[in-house]
Amino acid sequence: MKKTLWAALAVSLALPAFGQVVNTATLDTSDVNAKGKITVGGYIDLYYGYDFNRPPSGDRPYFVSMGRHNEATVNLAFVDVKYTASRVRARFVPGFGTYMNANYAAEPGTLRNIVEGNVGVRLFRNKNIWLDAGVLGSPYTNESAISKDHLMYTRSFAPEYVPYYLSGVKLTLPLGEKVTAYLYGLNGWQVIQDNNAGKALGTQLEYRPGTKWLLNWNTYVGDERSEAAPQNRMRYFSDVYFIYNPDGRFSATGCVYGGVQNREANGSSTSATWWQANLTGRYRFTDQISLSGRIEWFDDPDNVQITPVTASDVRPLGFRSGSAGLCLNVKVTDNAMFRFEGRQFFSNTDVFQREGTAVRNSSLLISNLTVWF
Repeated sequence: MKKTLWAALAVSLALPAFGQVVNTATLDTSDVNAKGKITVGGYIDLYYGYDFNRPPSGDRPYFVSMGRHNEATVNLAFVDVKYTASRVRARFVPGFGTYMNANYAAEPGTLRNIVEGNVGVRLFRNKNIWLDAGVLGSPYTNESAISKDHLMYTRSFAPEYVPYYLSGVKLTLPLGEKVTAYLYGLNGWQVIQDNNAGKALGTQLEYRPGTKWLLNWNTYVGDERSEAAPQNRMRYFSDVYFIYNPDGRFSATGCVYGGVQNREANGSSTSATWWQANLTGRYRFTDQISLSGRIEWFDDPDNVQITPVTASDVRPLGFRSGSAGLCLNVKVTDNAMFRFEGRQFFSNTDVFQREGTAVRNSSLLISNLTVWF
């Protein structure tokens, strides 16, 4: 009898391990024994910049990156959580800093802190074709928000006026050993929460002729009407850029792009255009020390992307400006970099402002420390 009781007790204790009902009201019922690799990284980009036009608000006009004047602060800090398996991948990157405050101001609530948040599925076991969905990194121009990946510390005009992030789906299609195509179905031009009923399409064609070269061509087509810009209709955009030898003694990158914005107002239709071009080079003196230089020009005569801070109803202005700069790069360790950059802006019209006076130039000195892990 005692043996029977002990056997019944053992069975009853074992039952929850094999037959217990999972309460789906709890937060997480997923399998913690994930069959893949989880990695966690981080990134912190600190800076101090001095704009010699001394903007009274402390916000440097025209830029969301490194956009504060006379203030030691954080441009971008994030935690990067990635999951990688043979047929599934996911990435979540929450971000903080002045870049996030400025660039995500139009997004609601917690969406303002998502640098990336996406999942991907490999559609075929034997083909490297992926479908990713969520908040995605942008392919447009040769620069991103991650300064450590670029030859100069500050961003040119080019990436500041195309999407830094996208929301939608991306299909990756390898076309050969050297060519990869990407197709995008998007909510719109740098929006997470959609601002109209229309959707957008994007394409990317990446060509790698050798280990030192990358050539890239992107397009975008979408309806850009919104409450903020009800006159906007279809937008057409294309860019071409190259990256040469980014780890070598001499490195270079350049980008050219142009866009057309269709508009309707007061029963008439018009088209506005904008374009830019930039070229950056870097020479590495030692493994730790290098010097970079950049020249650029941005032209937006119809204020598609930029309305000058000096414009008014009685004095409308198109935006035209270039810049030239030099950047000293000091690699402290394999995962830390110090930079010091000087940059001169110039225009043929009064698009800058100094102590309440419209002027044609602006100067910036900026220093930075970036650490990643």
